[in-house]
Amino acid sequence: MNNNFQNAITDIPGIKVGHAQDDVALTGCTVILVEHGAVGGVDQRGGAPGTRETDLLSPMHLVTEIHAILLAGGSAFGLDAAAGVMRYLEEHNIGIDTGDARVPIVPAAVIYDLGLGNPKIRPDAQMGNQACLNASSDRPAEGCFGAGTGAAAGKLLGIQHATKTGIGTASIHFGDGVMVGALVVVNPYGDVVDPNSGEIIAGTGNPDENSSHKFIDSLEFMKSSMNKNSFNVTGSNTIIGVVATNAKLTKEEVNKVAQMAQDGIARTIRPSHTMFDGDTIFALATGEKAADVSVIGAVAADVFAQAILNGVKMVKTT
Repeated sequence: MNNNFQNAITDIPGIKVGHAQDDVALTGCTVILVEHGAVGGVDQRGGAPGTRETDLLSPMHLVTEIHAILLAGGSAFGLDAAAGVMRYLEEHNIGIDTGDARVPIVPAAVIYDLGLGNPKIRPDAQMGNQACLNASSDRPAEGCFGAGTGAAAGKLLGIQHATKTGIGTASIHFGDGVMVGALVVVNPYGDVVDPNSGEIIAGTGNPDENSSHKFIDSLEFMKSSMNKNSFNVTGSNTIIGVVATNAKLTKEEVNKVAQMAQDGIARTIRPSHTMFDGDTIFALATGEKAADVSVIGAVAADVFAQAILNGVKMVKTT
């Protein structure tokens, strides 16, 4: 158990995070391990999702406990990395006991990062397994690591005008030891906006070098260009991430937390949940502390928003 506040999802006891990436091909994956299991939920918005094992997280379905979540680059190809996560868990005898075998439950979501680096190299089973081997309860690296290696924001005028972003984390502690943490890969079609100041901190770069504005306002540009076919609509983009709490919640309540955490995207991404995004938030509850689901969900939105901002601020440019 971590006794020191890290401002990270790994503040939640029982949660480990591991990154693996190819720094030349500019892609990677991140695994969130909950080897002792956690109640899982999901909320998916936007028109271009890339996901795996999300239906089973519905309250109407049998499985309650999950053992890991994979976040990956590589678009739909990157879902292959989940096989490596499953192999790691099986080798450690972790999963649902079916009588014939232990079957690990590993939901996953991917971002589209094929526009950067080498699009022929994507996260695979080997990389997913390596992320598990790298996993620890230490504060995970932020910026261009793991699934955030090839992330960028502001694709309105193509990748050449986008801003490099990455992966970020944050956590909040409150009330009798209750904690909520988040880990987010920041790869939106639109701009990342600081909700406190309204300032665009990452987005579509202004092609007018003589302008005093570093970024164009993507939403305003889209509104003025609706019928001109002048902005890029190819590819896929997304915010994917995980919120986790040590609260004791039912499957229905965990799904509600994932839903409420989407407010963190709405506060920081403009526009969000477009047809070109596949915004997906997973939620985990490890079941140690009594807490009200509405409070957990409201805090989850705050911490998710902060993790998004950290996923921009922690990127090191040269």
